[in-house]
Amino acid sequence: MRKILITLTLTAFVAAGVAVPASAGQETKKANIVETAQGAGQFKTLVKLVKKAGLAKTLSGRGPYTVFAPTDAAFAKVPKSTLDGLMNDRAELRSVLLYHVVSGRVTARKVTKLRSAETLNGARVRIRVRDGKVFVNRAKVVTADVKASNGVIHAVNRVLIPPAD
Repeated sequence: MRKILITLTLTAFVAAGVAVPASAGQETKKANIVETAQGAGQFKTLVKLVKKAGLAKTLSGRGPYTVFAPTDAAFAKVPKSTLDGLMNDRAELRSVLLYHVVSGRVTARKVTKLRSAETLNGARVRIRVRDGKVFVNRAKVVTADVKASNGVIHAVNRVLIPPAD
């Protein structure tokens, strides 16, 4: 039974695009949020921006955190000039990235019961469920509950933009 559960879990991670260590199924140290995002292969832009903003140490730390993580496809929808502008404005980049992070381990089960959540940038995101799909502002959660040692990642199909001050 345990072998079937491990196989099903590994299959779910592979289907979600999450890198699974060769020793999966054995006792290993679980990757933190940054390591998990890096290993997934679909968050290259996010990881690059997190490092540029100086947030990698925070998101690798104790937590727990919940990250509504835009995929590379989500970042591809953002105009290059906007991304370049963020790369050159560290404070704005940090604000945008922290708008994707909520304190605590908020699993999909918990997210569906919320109407909003306060992000680490201080602003709130709106959460709603429509036709069985979860939306954070206008971004759809495309993969939920990617577990990390210090939190959880929910992949989203859009970059979240914080409200103007």
